Amino acid sequence: MAPEQFQGRTNKAENDDVIVAQLKRGEQSALRKLYDLYGNRVYALCLRLSGDREIAEDITQEVFVQIWQKVHNFRGDSKFSTWLYSVASNVAISHMRKQKKWWRSWFGSDQQNETALSNLEVNDEQSNHDLSRSGLDKHIAKLPEQARIVFVLFAVEGWRHEEISQELQIAVGSSKSQYHRAKQLLQLAINSELNG
Repeated sequence: MAPEQFQGRTNKAENDDVIVAQLKRGEQSALRKLYDLYGNRVYALCLRLSGDREIAEDITQEVFVQIWQKVHNFRGDSKFSTWLYSVASNVAISHMRKQKKWWRSWFGSDQQNETALSNLEVNDEQSNHDLSRSGLDKHIAKLPEQARIVFVLFAVEGWRHEEISQELQIAVGSSKSQYHRAKQLLQLAINSELNG
């Protein structure tokens, strides 16, 4: 790693430490700094987990509210960014669980819910965020909910299947099979796009 790259990481960690200290003192300006640093990445995670832009925006706002309320729980055992993304993942998953009842009231079943989610059109031009989404992200958004969440947590966020199983309250084997299912569906979608 080049010295300037290492220096950038050190400065970011020091910057995080300063922001955390300011948040713990109740300085609201630190929350804005935190949002400026991590807002797009948190939004991207929420979008990948939810598959819906409006829901992702709502979840992103809730994440920063939770960070403000729970910053005193951050002990520094890990990098702040790791803790922040863990909070973001937990808030998104919790939000999705609550929303499932609402989706069922409109669509009736998990199968219809998955069909509705798979029909989402994701279009870069509609984004209000400075976030370019790759073709893979578009395909991830179309995955069935459980497969999408497991795929994002495992492949994108680096969670272990044991952690996913605990968070989602599913068996480790179910996490692995959902990940395998997501990979297969993504491969089919990409092959179809390339050959279509």
